[in-house]
Amino acid sequence: MPGEARPARVLQLGPIGPQADGPLADAFAAVRLWEQDPAWLDAHAAEVEVVATTARRGCDGALIARLPSLRAICSWGVGYDTIDVAAATARGIQVSYTPDVLDDCVADLAWTLLLAVARQVVVADRYVRDGRWTELGGFPLSTRVSGKRLGILGLGRIGRAIALRGTGFAMQVRYHGRQARPDAPYGFEPSLEELARWSDILVVSCQGGPETRHLVDAPVLEALGPAGILVNIARGSVVDQDALIRSLETGRLGGAGLDVLEGEPGAPLALRQSDRVVLTPHVGSATADTRAAMETLVVDNVRAFLSTGRVLTPVAP
Repeated sequence: MPGEARPARVLQLGPIGPQADGPLADAFAAVRLWEQDPAWLDAHAAEVEVVATTARRGCDGALIARLPSLRAICSWGVGYDTIDVAAATARGIQVSYTPDVLDDCVADLAWTLLLAVARQVVVADRYVRDGRWTELGGFPLSTRVSGKRLGILGLGRIGRAIALRGTGFAMQVRYHGRQARPDAPYGFEPSLEELARWSDILVVSCQGGPETRHLVDAPVLEALGPAGILVNIARGSVVDQDALIRSLETGRLGGAGLDVLEGEPGAPLALRQSDRVVLTPHVGSATADTRAAMETLVVDNVRAFLSTGRVLTPVAP
């Protein structure tokens, strides 16, 4: 009828990026929740069929329960620990995310951190900038990477991309996960502690969430040892951060490259002041190319669901 409001089929919970925000509004008239009056959801909850969100914003069980017509949640990001997938699955709600398009960028950053810690790149850069480079050979020796043993916690898409780069450095590669992957050409280690004991470098690339919280704990760090390096490009919650700080301060761990932290944004003073640590502000996928592809995939998932009833890249329940 003339003047009748268009049903809010798509609800966008927060900004995603220019490659998603514009098309969601133009093609689907997505309602931007952050621009609405607080009472909007009470009045229109029953109209929402699709939620567009991000790994940072998520979609919890309480919101899912408020949306009786919800049929799909389309999220930006490779992590989905902020989405109540169990609650969605119980109601037959499809959940999509943006895998594959960010694997290489995140793996590249894992290797950036790995090399920066092992070769003391940040410390060396500061050494030169501070005017302390007054003689050749004065800077301390660092750690060779090529030919070392690389352990990977979580051999998913990103873990495999990290492992592939390791073979280019003539490294031995082993991994730990919930189960062995028959198609993987790398050794499976059923014990994370034993993987850490074997590894010279341990890279964390598993999912976050309650099941993996503090999976890398004090015994794992102890097993990695005073010459070992930890790299985390997954979720800060996977590593017991207090145990990590103690291990670094007492010399029981050689170094750490961290793109993610518990309680981020921000980093504890102990990590910021340590020359054993290289920090980046959760930027694993933060390249213009990859972010554009991720944003576009969110829109494609919304479009696919509304036209076919199926998302393109579903999260496995």
